[in-house]
Amino acid sequence: MPANIAVSRSDAAVQSTNKLIRNTYSLLSLTLLFSAATCGLSMALGVGHGAGLVTSLIAMALLWFVLPRTANSASGIGVVFAITGLLGFGLGPTLNAYLSLANGSEIVLTALGGTGVIFLGLSGYALTTRRDFSFMGGFLVVGLLVVVGASLLNIFLSMPVVSLATSAAVVLLMSGFILYDTSRMVNGGETNYVLATVSLYLNILNLFTSLLHLLGMTSNDD
Repeated sequence: MPANIAVSRSDAAVQSTNKLIRNTYSLLSLTLLFSAATCGLSMALGVGHGAGLVTSLIAMALLWFVLPRTANSASGIGVVFAITGLLGFGLGPTLNAYLSLANGSEIVLTALGGTGVIFLGLSGYALTTRRDFSFMGGFLVVGLLVVVGASLLNIFLSMPVVSLATSAAVVLLMSGFILYDTSRMVNGGETNYVLATVSLYLNILNLFTSLLHLLGMTSNDD
């Protein structure tokens, strides 16, 4: 009887994990499409960087103050769409700026393709191998704090090499966070698909914008 109970619990855990993964990637796909739509709207309207910054700040406020209170209810899904939609809208001015460059379309498409390859490759690896990458958590948080500090400092220094280095560091950090956040779903560290979706979405967004910056700067150097 104890063995049967253990097997039953194990099966239940596997089914719960599989459901979490399905729900997370389904919601992530929808939010990415919605974010792309709001980004396209922002680009079509020619929204300026100031308005884009405001919508991004509103999205961050929802992320920090509203989502934690609604993540366990149906309204949490609406908050996720609000966050991702606002962030997509705020991305519009940046994409318009890159597309105005001579090789802007190539830069944007390369960054988009690179983001897709990195995310699918790393997330797929974590899902198939089911390795536990929780040991990376502390390192990733420290690295993120260092990058934020360097970025704030560079506001006053305005050194291109620092900007390039921080963008490269963010690419590496977001790659690590993709492994970390995916493995948390697989190994029981995250059981809420709303929170898991937002984490993966932010990884993708930061990865994409950092690749854009890297490609844009190296292209200008050429």
